[in-house]
Amino acid sequence: MKKLYASFLFLVITISLYAQQDPLYSQYMLNPLVINPAYAGLNNNFNAMVGYRTQWTGLEGHPQTFNASAHTSLVDNKVGAGILVTNDKIGNMSSTEASATFAYKLNFSESAFSFGMQAGVQNFRTDYSGLNILDDGDNAFTGGERGTRINMGVGAVLKSEKYFIGFSVPRLLPTTFKNGGQEFDLYNQHFYLMGSYVYYLNESIRFKPSVLLRGVKGAPASVDVAFNVNFNAMHTVGIFTRNLNTYGILLQTLLAEKYRFGYAFEIPTSKSVGTQFSTHEITLGVLLSLFDFHERTYSN
Repeated sequence: MKKLYASFLFLVITISLYAQQDPLYSQYMLNPLVINPAYAGLNNNFNAMVGYRTQWTGLEGHPQTFNASAHTSLVDNKVGAGILVTNDKIGNMSSTEASATFAYKLNFSESAFSFGMQAGVQNFRTDYSGLNILDDGDNAFTGGERGTRINMGVGAVLKSEKYFIGFSVPRLLPTTFKNGGQEFDLYNQHFYLMGSYVYYLNESIRFKPSVLLRGVKGAPASVDVAFNVNFNAMHTVGIFTRNLNTYGILLQTLLAEKYRFGYAFEIPTSKSVGTQFSTHEITLGVLLSLFDFHERTYSN
């Protein structure tokens, strides 16, 4: 009986969380494309990245997210195009999304403004086979739910050598699904406002604080604050917090001027799920200059 109630409670919680949350990322400044389509081609070169996040490791049914992306600048660095694939799994629910991104950039004397859009399909499914259901005939737990939805998003970025400001709504269309005569909110719009500023301490060391504000209907706003130090424009170490109830460290490096590696480690406090459930996030990427108009140096 205890296992039954635990399974049912976890199902209810995951439905609620899923309706309220996009996948979380700690390294959003390393690859802003995961939350803002306007980043496509913004750095005037070709970027490809894969990432994996396992959140609250050790907790049964903990969130796991995989993402892969590639984007490049085109037309003398005036246009950006890319693709983004994401798989997010929480408990008995999983969602896979594939999107194409497009951005147009206006270059000014000391900054650039980019407006982007994305469009794609999202496949959602639930699997109740692993749950211990008291009433096997309950229609709400019969089989599982599967569906495919079309979605689109927008974003904008203003960027210079010293600052980065971005606003985005990656998925504009709210989504619901019906099962067992009940209707659930699968997804509500998420709004992102992110920014960072670079302080040049000397020729080799830069201090880069950043903030990410995340808002969604029916849930409290979320705030990520990070403080990073970059050495020789290649290696970064930082600390961050999310809502003052999760704390973490971040490490990033650029090897051979084209291979990127990032790692983030998080520990939630007792205000969240407890310090025994840590989070790990790894990203791997490559930076290339494919066209004559591409830049040969890396900036973010």
